Amino acid sequence: MKKFVAISEKLIALFARLSAYLVIILSFLVVYDALNRYIFHGGSVALQEWEWHLFDIIFLLGLSYTLQTDKHVRVDIFYASYQPKTKALVNILSQLFLVIPFSILIIMMSYNFVDQSYLQHEISSDPGGLTHRYLIKSMIIVGFGLLVLQSICILYHNIITFRKQS
Repeated sequence: MKKFVAISEKLIALFARLSAYLVIILSFLVVYDALNRYIFHGGSVALQEWEWHLFDIIFLLGLSYTLQTDKHVRVDIFYASYQPKTKALVNILSQLFLVIPFSILIIMMSYNFVDQSYLQHEISSDPGGLTHRYLIKSMIIVGFGLLVLQSICILYHNIITFRKQS
């Protein structure tokens, strides 16, 4: 299990780096789009949709890394004063009863969403928009799949901490 957790956390960090590179690309696209629109009076629906899609991918790939680095939102007013054993228990329970079930529900609901998009050959409703909408929709499954993977890693680390404190 230790090796599985190590590999999983490296994979999540890899996707986080990819997400960081996408932020750079997105920044250039936004600057290009703004210059094109306001200086040259041009524009592209596809380019604007790429901006939204990249933002979605960045967000979805960043979810698991945010959890991995413990930078997520938490009610720290209580949590900060807890002992390590209590913190571990809170983390175990929150992963088991909140993060993992919610993520699995999102994955299950998204599967049909992506499948239907693929079968219908869904494209943008805007003229000049992007095709293959199922690709961006499938990122929901990838993002929440990584979140489940990271939750399992957090469970592992916190079970070890909880046992050491007993």
